[in-house]
Formats: sequence, structure tokens, C-alpha cells
Amino acid sequence: MVAIKPKDLAPTTAVKFIGAGTAACIADLVTFPLDTAKVRLQIQGECKGTADASHGMAVRYRGVFGTITTMVRTEGARSLYNGLVAGLQRQMSFASVRIGLYDSMKQFYTRGSDRAGIVTQLMAGCTTGALAVVFAQPTDVVKVRFQAQVRLADGVKRYNGTMDAYRTIARDEGVRGLWKGCMPNITRNAIVNCSELVTYDIIKELLLKHDLMTDNLPCHFTSALSAGFCTTVVASPVDVVKTRFMNSSSGRYRSAMNCAYTMLSVEGTAAFYKGFVPSFLRLASWNIVMFVSYEQIKRTVSHKYSTIGACGEFLINFFWSYSRISMFLGHIFWVTSVKNWVEFPVSSSHQSSQS
Repeated sequence: MVAIKPKDLAPTTAVKFIGAGTAACIADLVTFPLDTAKVRLQIQGECKGTADASHGMAVRYRGVFGTITTMVRTEGARSLYNGLVAGLQRQMSFASVRIGLYDSMKQFYTRGSDRAGIVTQLMAGCTTGALAVVFAQPTDVVKVRFQAQVRLADGVKRYNGTMDAYRTIARDEGVRGLWKGCMPNITRNAIVNCSELVTYDIIKELLLKHDLMTDNLPCHFTSALSAGFCTTVVASPVDVVKTRFMNSSSGRYRSAMNCAYTMLSVEGTAAFYKGFVPSFLRLASWNIVMFVSYEQIKRTVSHKYSTIGACGEFLINFFWSYSRISMFLGHIFWVTSVKNWVEFPVSSSHQSSQS
């Protein structure tokens, strides 16, 4: 993120693009249970005063670890990874744009110069954050819906699998339903991108400038942790509104502003910081894993795969390793989901024949 010294081999835009998506997927695999707990805490209380509250949707979670414990006890450990497939799809399309193209966007605004001021950094962060939402919003909607979904007593679930969720949302809510909450998400990610990437840039640059640390793992760790805290403080209110609005049924809120007003009038200002602790734990740990992985990927690829042929070899090895990891994770987490995908057409036809 900070300008590389002349003696170092600068990573190409393609390396940054692929490296950012890969590092974000690694971070998601590590921190996904915290993200799921954050979503459950954020939507908690929105059923207050409605019919849903009388059907077992009353307040039930207390704290991040209490939420995780309750979910494991009532829904099983796999519930912590609800929406993982959509989450990985989101990171490959989302983080690749908002993080991988950040340096390129800075150079675009400075017309090729490596020296970017705070205004340029903020503009670059807002731009890549907004562009990423446009590409990845459907995956974010599906991820949030899965994380918020609670298995009922009779085993009925809102969606039977990731592809079923895409189909169901498009069928019941229209294609626009897949981009539900796009504006609050653009706002949220512009804020997140600016606070996250710019804070990481500034802190890392200060540590290196004053010789407090060298450009290695401790420096990346400290910068990422600081960026995670600043981002959580700034972005939590918008994040809660975004989560509530994307998870809401059709017609529940007229707009994101109406959702925010309803939260304020029904639950008070504290509602905007619901799930703050899991948000910080998740974002701080996510930032640490992502930035450390990203820096290492850029450094390794730039030094070892500087020629086109070597890059091709790297991509082949990467996708081969990625496919093996995906198969392994699928065996652990998604056996039941795959079963549901296969049985979905049969069960749907059976239900239609009964009706």
C-alpha cells in the first residue's frame, strides 16, 4: 500500500488484484464465525413489537461468545459458517476490486505519481469501495441472508443452498432484490475503504518513516490492528443499517433512511452500535490476516514470478491448490448443502403437486 522502495520489484496490478481476493478469502475462512455472530447481534431486536417476536424471535443473544455458544447449542457448529460459499464469492469479486485496485486508483488521480496526499487516498478509497459494491452486491445480500437465517423447530430454512438463494431472491423480489441495500452498502464501503486502507497506509508509512519498525510482519500486524479499530468506530452505524435493510422482507422498510429512523425511534441510538464487540474482533482479526497475507503474496509473487511464464505457472499452481482446498472445505461444511441443492427440484415439484 505504501510506495515500495526502488530496489524492490513492484507488484503488477494483476498480482495485486488476485492477491487481494486470495488474501480476503483466507481472512474470511478464519473469521467467518465472528462475522456471523455480528450479523445475529445486529438484527436482534428488529422483530420487537411484531408478530415475529411471538414465534421464538425475541432477544436471545448476549455478547459475541454467548452468541456463538447459543448458535452451536441450538443450531449446530455448522451454523457459524452459514453463507460461507457466498462469502468467498463476495471476497473474490469484492476485495479484488476495493483493495487490489486501490494503488492503481491512487496513481490515476495523481496522474502516475507515487506520492499521494490524504485527499487522493480518500478519493481512491471511495472510488474502489463503490465500484466493488456494484460488482459484488448480490453475493453480499445472499451472505447476510444466510447468516441471519435461523433453523426453525420443524427444520424449515429460508433457503436450501447458495444457488437456491440467488434463484429465490430473483424470483420473489425481482433482480433488483439481489441489489437490495446497494446505496447503504456503497456508503458503508466508501467509509470502510477510506478508514481501513487510508489508516493502514498512514500508520504503516509513519512506522517506516520514523524507523520504529521495518517493512515486515510486526509492522503489518500493528497497522492492520489500528486500521480495524478505526474502521469499526466509524462504520458500525452504517453497517448495522445495511445489515438490517438487506435482511428485511419485502416492504418492511421503505428505504435505508426509513430503516435507520425506525431503529432510532424503536430501539434508540445504542442500536446503531449493536454487535460492536464482534464487529471489532472480526474486523481487526480479518484485517490482520488479510493484510499480512496480502503483503506476503505481493512480495512472494513479485520476486519469484517476474516473467510471464512464471506467472502462468503460479496461476496454475494456485488454482490447483485452491480447488483442492475447496473440495476439502466442501467435504467438511457443505455435504448437507450439496444434498439440498440436488434434492431441491424434486422437493419443489413435490410441494407444487401437493398444493
